[in-house]
Amino acid sequence: MTESPDIAIIGGSGFYTFLDDPQEIEVETPFGPPSAPIATGRFEHGDTSRTVAFLPRHGRGHEFPAHRVNYRANMWALRSLGVRQILAPCAVGGLSTDLGPGSLVVPDQLVDRTFGREQTYFDRGACHVSFADPYCPRLRTALLDGLADDHEPPVDGGTMVVIEGPRFSTRAESQWYAAQGWDIVNMTGQPEAILARELELCYATAALVTDLDAGIDSTHAVDQSEVFRVFAEHTDKLKSSLRTVIASLSSERSCSCSQALAGMTLPLELP
Repeated sequence: MTESPDIAIIGGSGFYTFLDDPQEIEVETPFGPPSAPIATGRFEHGDTSRTVAFLPRHGRGHEFPAHRVNYRANMWALRSLGVRQILAPCAVGGLSTDLGPGSLVVPDQLVDRTFGREQTYFDRGACHVSFADPYCPRLRTALLDGLADDHEPPVDGGTMVVIEGPRFSTRAESQWYAAQGWDIVNMTGQPEAILARELELCYATAALVTDLDAGIDSTHAVDQSEVFRVFAEHTDKLKSSLRTVIASLSSERSCSCSQALAGMTLPLELP
């Protein structure tokens, strides 16, 4: 690899490749192996040429369900290769009839309902990272601009509630989530987001709604095959839009993400 990638895509369910003719790099981390070797390659789009990394969150064959993804290894491996900006598309359920299948949401908040997952790199010492705004505002703006089209612009903002999985929600659970004013439900958005912040990475997600959650549509229950089918229908367009987003991103980070650990004494050395 002649140049380190500073931008990475983390692909969700059904999003297992991104680059043409990539080089695969096996990365060792103190937290075990990432979900797959990191694919890196030269990205060409218009006048833009840069090295980009890609990692399928669930592995190349979706061998890791959401609650078994090694999130700490994934994020550590990307940073160790030079990545400082991450775009993380994912599949979500809609908690409102206004967010039907095919809708794109760029959330600005999340609620963590997971349990049993490793949530931090800082298991000792006093390192309390600000997480009031979990997504990089600069990357969110780039996603909103790059994902927009003449027909269905992405929804700007919203709260994603992250559940443990691997099961989908009961009707009562999804009705409760909706009653809290939350907008979409997902299984992988956390701890990915906080681990990115602990590594001083810029991170934002583009959430593709694949279904109305069970409590929102009383005649329907969430079905895995339907989720995968809807995501697959939109994957090519999502990849194309993400290429536009990548081409627009500067390597200069004007946000506060790179200063998230300022003034702290860390219990480990970052890669």
